[in-house]
Amino acid sequence: MVEEEQKYEVDDTYVLPDLSPVAPAGGRVRALPPVTLVARYLDTVDLRLARAGASLRHRKGDELPWTVKLPTGTPGVRHEISRPGPKGQPPPELVELVTALHRGAPLAPVTVVRTVRHAHEVCDEAGTVLVEVVDDRVRVLDASGTATDAFRELEVELKSGDRELLERAGSVLREAGARGGSFTPKHVRALGPAAQADPDLVAPARLPDDPSAGDVVTEAVRKEVRRLLTHDPLVRLRAPAATGDTGDTAVHQMRVACRRLRSDLRTFQPLVRKSWSRPLRDELHWLAGVLGAARDAEVLRERLRGTADADPLSPLDAGAVDRLDEALAARQRVAHAAIDEALRSPRYLALVDALVLAARAPRLTRRAATPAARALPKLVARPWRRLTGPDGVDGLDPSSPDARWHAVRKQGKQTRYAVNAVAPAVDRAARRLSRALAGVQDVLGEHQDAAVAADTWLELAAERPADHEVAVTAGRLAERERESVRLMRARFPAAWHRATRRRRTRWLP
Repeated sequence: MVEEEQKYEVDDTYVLPDLSPVAPAGGRVRALPPVTLVARYLDTVDLRLARAGASLRHRKGDELPWTVKLPTGTPGVRHEISRPGPKGQPPPELVELVTALHRGAPLAPVTVVRTVRHAHEVCDEAGTVLVEVVDDRVRVLDASGTATDAFRELEVELKSGDRELLERAGSVLREAGARGGSFTPKHVRALGPAAQADPDLVAPARLPDDPSAGDVVTEAVRKEVRRLLTHDPLVRLRAPAATGDTGDTAVHQMRVACRRLRSDLRTFQPLVRKSWSRPLRDELHWLAGVLGAARDAEVLRERLRGTADADPLSPLDAGAVDRLDEALAARQRVAHAAIDEALRSPRYLALVDALVLAARAPRLTRRAATPAARALPKLVARPWRRLTGPDGVDGLDPSSPDARWHAVRKQGKQTRYAVNAVAPAVDRAARRLSRALAGVQDVLGEHQDAAVAADTWLELAAERPADHEVAVTAGRLAERERESVRLMRARFPAAWHRATRRRRTRWLP
C-alpha cells in the first residue's frame, strides 16, 4: 500500500484544535483511546536505509508487526509493506525489499522509539475514515530502556479522502500554532544528523552551464542506475512502475534501465575505462536477459486481449482466448520465479554494489574532460551511421524478413538512447531528433511486437494439438498481427523521413 502523510512539530504546551471544520458536511471527528507503540528499527551500521529515506521496523502490538517503508520520490508519500513474524527475526521477504539499500550489509537494531499516540479520525457521513490526525509524544530509548531524547509531533495521514482534505487538516493545525508540514520520520529524528546524511546512491543533478563530456556521462549513468535500483523492490512486489504511467510495470522500467545504461556505456566508450565498463555491461546484459522473459509475457498478455477485441464485428472464441492467456500466465509465473532467484543471488548483490559505485564516480578517461559540445556529436555519429547505412535503414525494404526489421529496430533504439543522453548538452536539434526517433521506434516497436505475437499465437496452438478452438483462434489472431506488420512497414518511410530532415540532424558531423 501507499502511505501519504504530513508531519508537524509542536511543543508540550500545544493544544490540539477542534478538528470538526476538517470533516465534510454530515461527517464527524472520532477520538480513539490512547495507545502506546514501541518500535524497534533495524539498519546497517552506517544507516544506509535511513539515509535513503527507507525503514525496517518491528512494532509491538501491531497485527502485522514487521513493516518496510520505501520512498516514492514524493516527500511524505511512501510504500508501506507489513508482514507477520517474531520480534527478533525480520521476514526474509522484507529484508529482500531493501536489498538495493543494504547491499548485503548486516541489519541490526539501531534505535527504539516509544510513542504514546492520541488519534482522531475524520469521517464522512457513512463513517468512512477520510483522514487520521494523531498527536504523538515520542521517547527515544537506549538498550537499557532509558529515555535519551523526547519530542512531540503531529501526523496527518490520508486514508480514504483526497489531498485537499489532507491540506485542510494541516491548515487547521498550523493556525493553532503547529510548525512544518514537511516530512521527517520518527526514527530519523531519533538517530540524529547521521541519519540525515546523503544516501549512498548519488542522485542525478543539473548539468553545469558548460559541461564536459564526462559531466554528461556521469549524469546519464546516475539517471539509469537510479531508475534500476528504484524499481528493484517494485519488481519483487510485482508492482506498477514508479513512473506515473498507470500502464507501465516495474519489470519494464528495470529492463529499460539495464538497456539504456548498457547503450550509454557503449556510446561513451572512448570516455570510460574499458576495464570498468565492459564487466558492468556484461552484468547488465545478464540482468536484462533475466527480466526479458517476464516482460515479454507482460506484453503478450496485454496484446492478446487487445488483438482479440480489435474487431467487435468479428468476435473470437472467448474460451479459446482465455486458454491462450492461461498459457501465457504460466510462462509469466516461471519468468517471475527466475527473476526472484536472480535478485536473491550473490551475483546480483555484486552488481548492485558496482552500480552504486558507478553512480558515485564513473571511471572516466582523459578524453572525458573535453567540452561536451565538441566531443559528443562525434560519438553519436557512430550509431547514427550504422542506423542509416547499408546494414541499417538503407538496406531495408518492405519485403525484408522480420529479423531484418528487428535488427534495424535495435540499431534505432541505441541511436535514440545516444541522442537522449547527449541532448541536454548539445544543440536543440538533438532534442528534435530524439522526438522524431521516438516516432520511428513506435513504428518499429509495434512491428516487432506484432511479428512476435503472430508467431507466439501459432506456437501456443501447436502445444495444444487437440484443442481445435484454440487452433482456429490462434490462426485468426496471427492474421490480425500480420496485418499490423504490413501496416507498420507502410508507415515506416514517413516516420523515417521526419527523423532525417536536416533541421534535426545538422548537429551531427
